[in-house]
Amino acid sequence: MKKQRGATLVGMLFIAGLVVAGAILAAKLVPAYLEFMSVKKILNAMATSGDLKTMSPKELRASFEKRADIDNIRSVKQDDLIIERAGNEATVSVDYAVKVPIAANISACLDFSASTQAKGE
Repeated sequence: MKKQRGATLVGMLFIAGLVVAGAILAAKLVPAYLEFMSVKKILNAMATSGDLKTMSPKELRASFEKRADIDNIRSVKQDDLIIERAGNEATVSVDYAVKVPIAANISACLDFSASTQAKGE
């Protein structure tokens, strides 16, 4: 008699549980990463539009806040921006953390950092 081979019901349920847990984790973490991408997009737009050369720090913060309202960014406020001026151009950067509740008392802490400074500098 041949031995039967293949997936068992318990094995399939275990795999399905892992897939569901991964999908739930992704569904909870993806919004934080999408918001970070929006913050980077805003900082890049500020750098390419020439705002950094002409605006004061107060105007830069107000410009960021207006753009953040449009993109529905809630984790970063204008007071979180770090503005440094070197000569005629400013560098705007932000470092922030987002705490995402996963289940019960388990949370994920995500640290993000973005800047208008070019990577080669």
